[in-house]
Amino acid sequence: MKPMGRRSFLTAAAALGIGAGVSSHAIVSAASDNNKTPDQALAPNADKTAEIYQRDRDLPFIGTEETFSTPALLKLNSINQDHIDFLTEIGLADLGQRRIGDMDAGGLDVQILSAHTPSVQNVPGKRGIDFAYRLNRLLVEGPIAKHPGRFKAFATLPLQSPEAAADELERSVREDGFLGALTNGHITKKYLDHPDFEPVLARAVALDVPIYLHPGYPADEIFKILYDTTRSEYTKEYQPHIFSGSGYGWHQEVLTQCVRMIAYGVFDRFPKLKIIIGHMGEGLPFYFERIINDMGEPTESSLKKPFEQYFQDNFWFTTSAFPETHLLTLLLKHVSVDRVMFATDYPFADIKGQTDWFRGVDLPREDKEKIAFRNAENLFRMKVPVK
Repeated sequence: MKPMGRRSFLTAAAALGIGAGVSSHAIVSAASDNNKTPDQALAPNADKTAEIYQRDRDLPFIGTEETFSTPALLKLNSINQDHIDFLTEIGLADLGQRRIGDMDAGGLDVQILSAHTPSVQNVPGKRGIDFAYRLNRLLVEGPIAKHPGRFKAFATLPLQSPEAAADELERSVREDGFLGALTNGHITKKYLDHPDFEPVLARAVALDVPIYLHPGYPADEIFKILYDTTRSEYTKEYQPHIFSGSGYGWHQEVLTQCVRMIAYGVFDRFPKLKIIIGHMGEGLPFYFERIINDMGEPTESSLKKPFEQYFQDNFWFTTSAFPETHLLTLLLKHVSVDRVMFATDYPFADIKGQTDWFRGVDLPREDKEKIAFRNAENLFRMKVPVK
């Protein structure tokens, strides 16, 4: 499968109704059941769709998971030149008018920028430290300065050097106004529950800023065991990377890291640590009851709180790239609406499709404002710019 297939999939998803406030799955099912095209399936509900589309048009939005890259970062983290070409084509390295235009078209007031996975966190020594600093300063001197109020950022950290990473987190927050940091999966086979990273966690707590746990590709051994299908006659180009990434593996990996952090006492050692996870909870809404029921008993004597309580006290969740109302409903069944924030996962997902989806969600206006922008304002101590 060529990387362009990823773009085609996203384009098709948007065309199949995400932007109309109706799930693409529902439209495809309706078309299939009645032997109709998706447009024909929508036609009988055109009035209702128009009404949904116009709902809450004045709603401000803060996007809390919005990705960027640079030519140097693309070269570091891409699979090959085709992958670089694809990421360039979708605008990942554009931090100017194209990005602003897409934000304006979708009504997204602010993007909180973060570097493309796995960023520089696996680059060791001074090279990693210098690379992280340059990326952070690039944002300050570039889009943040050129488009006041439209961009904020999570710090890129050189996590192979934890003490230096903690220092860069503090510098970027205090000097540059960054809102916290974003990490990308394992750091050379270690997760944030490892004692090596306690300096970073302690500094985040001292600064009172969150850490966003974004997915990353698995370690080579895990990739080979779980996702390498190259021996199969059915395997297409890039299929194992998509399987281990956005197609499945990423979401399980982040949820596993969250469970590890609770089970290994990270939040008992750092009770005020704030963690954000994206993609509508990375599968947590589906697994929630099973996790808290099965993990509660074996950790009852070792943890200071019931297992479930840590999800309520230490986690925030974003909607990034999952504009699906039934999943949002399930997430809100298990966590407070005060802990859910809007995100698009731009440019891997369409901004307008997701803002239009959320405008059409049937929630009280107060709750919609919390998710769209107020919870982010409170967590990050920021304000949506006045239009």
